[in-house]
Amino acid sequence: MDKPVYNHAIVRSFVAWSVVWGLVAVLVGVIVSFQMVLPELNFPPYLTFGRLRPIHTNAGIYGWGVGTIFAMFLYIVQRLCRVPLWSDKLATFQLWFFNITIAASAVTLLLGYTTSKEYHEMEWPIDVMVVILWVAFSINIIMTIVKRKEEQMYISLWYMLASIVGVAILYLVNSAAVPVSLFKSYSAFAGTNDANVQWWFGHNAVAMALTAPPLAMFYYFLPKSTGVPIYSHRLSIISFWSLIFMYLWTGAHHLLWTPVPDWIQTLAMAFSVMLIAPSWGSVFNGYLSMNGQWHQMRENYLVKFLILGITFYGLQTLQGPMQAIRSFSAFIHYTDWIPGHIHMGTLGWVSLIAFAGIYYLLPRIYGREVYSIPLANLHFWLVLIGQLIYSVSLWIAGVQQAGMWHSMENDGSLTYSFMETMIEMYPYWWARAVGGVIYLLGLGVFIYNLILTVRKGKPSDDAVGQTA
Repeated sequence: MDKPVYNHAIVRSFVAWSVVWGLVAVLVGVIVSFQMVLPELNFPPYLTFGRLRPIHTNAGIYGWGVGTIFAMFLYIVQRLCRVPLWSDKLATFQLWFFNITIAASAVTLLLGYTTSKEYHEMEWPIDVMVVILWVAFSINIIMTIVKRKEEQMYISLWYMLASIVGVAILYLVNSAAVPVSLFKSYSAFAGTNDANVQWWFGHNAVAMALTAPPLAMFYYFLPKSTGVPIYSHRLSIISFWSLIFMYLWTGAHHLLWTPVPDWIQTLAMAFSVMLIAPSWGSVFNGYLSMNGQWHQMRENYLVKFLILGITFYGLQTLQGPMQAIRSFSAFIHYTDWIPGHIHMGTLGWVSLIAFAGIYYLLPRIYGREVYSIPLANLHFWLVLIGQLIYSVSLWIAGVQQAGMWHSMENDGSLTYSFMETMIEMYPYWWARAVGGVIYLLGLGVFIYNLILTVRKGKPSDDAVGQTA
């Protein structure tokens, strides 16, 4: 049989650019963490927390996260379908337009142009660019799957298709707006409807951009890295359909105790709790795939990234439903517990899987073995320790913060003022900044290892069937 010729040049480019934007996201994140404890580091009007924070989140989600999705999907779809990409030219357009869009987003946010919607701050011209970019990507992936030579559709392809369709619907609906000038628009929705649509988008953007794609990667790279098949393809399919159905109803758990109708809040709360089952279905599938293979946690650096990643996913999907319960939400919402929860997902779950995927790809897209396994292990421990310091310190901070906010005297007055509560947060905020620096050091080790791999890595036999 003729061996397909895969386009790995485009994968190399997306890997490189996603790492660049990931570095920007973490570097800006460290800066804003220090701005929280050292206000003198805010330099108006542009280099302030208010301007830099959305650049941090959007560079992380769309630059690093979506950039990695592009790289991994373009690689995986060719291998699982056993055909080249449907259109190399469309993929090249996607690469250039991706970087133009991310750069335009960063510049406009720095200048203060924002819709003020969480995870959807970019104004309407950027929205148009995002839609063009996603349509180009979607067409290429879908058409490659349509013309596949492998009849069986492995679970990773299901998650890829769900992400493509889900993001498209979510982004189009939430970006509906009335432009009033080049960089100003007003939402097509108003009041509680606007809030409900926003968090339907916000939480399901996490589902379709930061959950389904890493699961597609996990299900592909774990068997490839360990050399053993996934424990149960049937369990993966059941988990997939359950996850996709349940996630769509959970967005309003961000709006508990608000004017949003109680029945919508209750519906979101119920589906959020049920979401534990399909999420842990994938966690158990990963763990059970390691039966008789746990020694690889010591011997195979890729397995450490993948298993710790799926573990953080499991913890994330316990914390999330817990926060969606009214009584717990009333206590913990708006505290530092929330960013601790979010960053366990982004730094622990999503990024560890992405790191593993990039390490796995290196010999196959560059034709060179990873330069240093010890450096890869050092990278693992630095990002793990940095993420744990960050998340755990904020979980503790959030519980203390909530306790102080809710503490009342016998006459009904508050025991602590807002300023007293904030002062108590400073040690935890310092810990967060230190954790961020450690994570940044780990990212630096990762990038250094990538550069040396490309320049000095030993030739690999894995790089076959590819275009330059």
